[in-house]
Amino acid sequence: MVAFRVLGPVEAYEQDDELDLGGLRQRAVLARLLVARGQVVPVDTLLYDLWADDTAKGAQSGLQVYISRLRRVLEPGRPRGGPNRLLVTVASGYALRVAPDQVDALRFEQLVRAAGEHLEEGDPQSARGRLEKALGLWRGTPYSDFQDQPWAEAEVNRLAELRLVARERHADTGLRLGMHAETVPDLEALTTEHPLREEGWRLLALGLYRCGRQGDALAALR
Repeated sequence: MVAFRVLGPVEAYEQDDELDLGGLRQRAVLARLLVARGQVVPVDTLLYDLWADDTAKGAQSGLQVYISRLRRVLEPGRPRGGPNRLLVTVASGYALRVAPDQVDALRFEQLVRAAGEHLEEGDPQSARGRLEKALGLWRGTPYSDFQDQPWAEAEVNRLAELRLVARERHADTGLRLGMHAETVPDLEALTTEHPLREEGWRLLALGLYRCGRQGDALAALR
């Protein structure tokens, strides 16, 4: 089963072997489909997003070549002429049919969601385990090779926001488990990096108070 990594540079693996995804534009085609999270991306959208600044008349045929190459890389065992099961053609577009455990970003979301459910059930220990697994999936900026592309921007920002939520929840579990001294430095770093996030300051004030630093706790709330 092919596994995709997008929480950092875009990569694909079969077992432990990294797959050769080709040149920049071919990898961009794959990244654009991954950004869609299983939804169909029309051919016109792919051409506009990936060839917008290129007047080459062969853009559509170029796209077909990249799709064909990616299919060979991602499904090397597919019989010639057999159905595509991963990178599929749907109407006038393409889609990647992947399970959540095949894409690190989808797995990350799944783990953060499960952690939230554990917190609601009053089980911070299980929540913390899920969050540590989730945060451990990150290798850098999502889609880092394409983070400046307009078509990737919203997804990059969405994942970055969800990572902040995960960090806040991880700190929350630390406080609930009595790990105040260990958690405060993480919260100090978080509030320094993101001073406008109220949840970080609330948790920091709580952690400082429980460490006996009432004055610092009051200052954190100002």
